[in-house]
Amino acid sequence: MSLATRSLPRTIGAHAILLTYTAIALFPVILVIMNSFKSRAGIFGAPLTPPTPKTFDLIGYTTVFGQGDFIHYFQDSLVVTVASLFFVLLFGAMAGFALSEYRFRGNTMMGLYLALGIMIPIRLGTVAILQLMVASGLVNTLTALILVYTAQGLPLAIFILSEFMKQVSDDLKNAGRIDGLSEYTIFFRLVLPLVRPSMATVAVFTMIPIWNDLWFPLILAPSEETKTVTLGAQLFLGQFVTNWNAILAALSLAILPVLILYVIFSRQLIRGITSGAVK
Repeated sequence: MSLATRSLPRTIGAHAILLTYTAIALFPVILVIMNSFKSRAGIFGAPLTPPTPKTFDLIGYTTVFGQGDFIHYFQDSLVVTVASLFFVLLFGAMAGFALSEYRFRGNTMMGLYLALGIMIPIRLGTVAILQLMVASGLVNTLTALILVYTAQGLPLAIFILSEFMKQVSDDLKNAGRIDGLSEYTIFFRLVLPLVRPSMATVAVFTMIPIWNDLWFPLILAPSEETKTVTLGAQLFLGQFVTNWNAILAALSLAILPVLILYVIFSRQLIRGITSGAVK
């Protein structure tokens, strides 16, 4: 029996497991999007079937754009997410470069200290964070959310990027120093382009928790001017009556940016994950 024949059952089994996991992961997303195009009777009558001419209805989307200021909520989420990603990638890459490139007293301990941020949830410090924001006058501002999400994303970003930056050739960096390049120029022009796949990985892993978060917007920025998409969707949740058409439509629209980001960065995301696995 050839090696290819012996490995065929193993390959089929691996693909079957992956396909099963993919189906389980996509099922809730497809269910939400599918039911967002139904009437209320269609949602409760046949939630697992696609919309039919009888059940098809856009009342959820018309309610979202008519009753709630969804465009404003979407803009707030976009501003918070983009700004947080920018600071996480910038400061995370700088710190990762420093930890991987320079040897100083406490280098290892600094890395372990930053790794604690991955293991300890930032929500444990919600009371202290709220007190700090109140004292700083940042409650009900997008700045408060950006600061919290930046702090939340930095430990993972530093941990991943520092490991990738250790693989960048020392000869390349030393050649830049011999040519008279500053450390900033070496960082931005030589190192960063080589770790783009890892930065795409960090961007995706950082964006999803920020975009989907309800905890900190509800506590730090619950005013109408600073509501995010997830918090704005709560508008359609009532104590006695819940507008499921509008909620499903709002959630479907909130899914779009994550899907678009994945389509744009999917190649670099896969490269970043696989190169990290091979390392």
